[in-house]
Amino acid sequence: MALKIAVLKETAEYEARVATTPETVKKLIAKGFEIYVVSGAGLPASYIDSEFEAAGATLSADNDKAAKDADIVLCVQSPATLPKMKKDALLIGMLSPYGDTQRISAYAQAQITALSMELVPRITRAQAMDVLSSQSNLAGYKAVLDAATYYTRAFPMMMTAAGTIAPARVFVMGAGVAGLQAIATAKRLGAIVSATDVRPAAKEQVQSLGASFVMVESDEMKQAETAGGYAKEMSDDFKRKQATLVAETIVKQDIVITTALIPGRPAPVLVTEDMVKSMKAGSIIIDLAVEQGGNCTLSKPGEIVDVNGVKIIGFHNMPSRIATDASALYSRNLLNFLGILVDKDGALALDMEDDIVKATTLTKDGQIIHPNFQ
Repeated sequence: MALKIAVLKETAEYEARVATTPETVKKLIAKGFEIYVVSGAGLPASYIDSEFEAAGATLSADNDKAAKDADIVLCVQSPATLPKMKKDALLIGMLSPYGDTQRISAYAQAQITALSMELVPRITRAQAMDVLSSQSNLAGYKAVLDAATYYTRAFPMMMTAAGTIAPARVFVMGAGVAGLQAIATAKRLGAIVSATDVRPAAKEQVQSLGASFVMVESDEMKQAETAGGYAKEMSDDFKRKQATLVAETIVKQDIVITTALIPGRPAPVLVTEDMVKSMKAGSIIIDLAVEQGGNCTLSKPGEIVDVNGVKIIGFHNMPSRIATDASALYSRNLLNFLGILVDKDGALALDMEDDIVKATTLTKDGQIIHPNFQ
């Protein structure tokens, strides 16, 4: 008997993405799944109901009806109200486990198996399932476009009969997936780009994109990266030295894009009020970490803060601002992830010894089983 997959309509504020697209619906059906999509789920991302139906999905009236008999429930963010799901059904999405431990308890109480896509380990086998990378990549791209929109000058150098326009200077703080895409996008638009990161491996990556690298050289940098590829929290002494160097750099910039996040912790402060006030009027700061406390002390979620003519932009949910492509990549991540949860006969087969399954499973058999959240 075919496994049933329900695709929820997102309930989170500022969320325009959807967990499947007509493209991935076709591929899932080809693998033997039955797909139920809540009517209107894809509309904010420009995927209309008739496209899902043409791909072979059945439309459901609401989340409860879609999820009621489903073996697997797919979402982008955890629904505000957990739909009624049958015992041992799988809930798969970006469930924000660090942000809401009560919700994890609710999954256990509901006797469902919850798997959080943010916890996919950064190993070679899991690259095609890495939602943080796929979504951060688009966030970095969109951040530069938003900066260009609010910047009142041009990005590239232009030589005209009326005189020469100087290129914009862009400083990217954090050279992870979002930062590297921001660097590449700013370079394509003709800006002079520099970047900083605490991980020594980032230097070569930044320079390969044609940007200059700004970093305090120290022995501490050699241990600045976790085994999972994330940045570690640095010492107070290192932070002071780095802050001094950053302050000297920021005063010369037109646009600053901050991307630094540490899983499970508030975003590190990179740009202080004094640094903001040192920038010239018309400058732009895009804070991609605003929803986790912000890399800039003056940024506010969902707002554009003006400080002496410097605009600090803290838009909610940056990947959702490019929802069509963000949904396409996310749905492919889920498609690849489902491939390790189902056996060759099309039956659910969670291998709890599998590194990816073990890393992502929050609850199972009515218990919270992930060691980080027990």
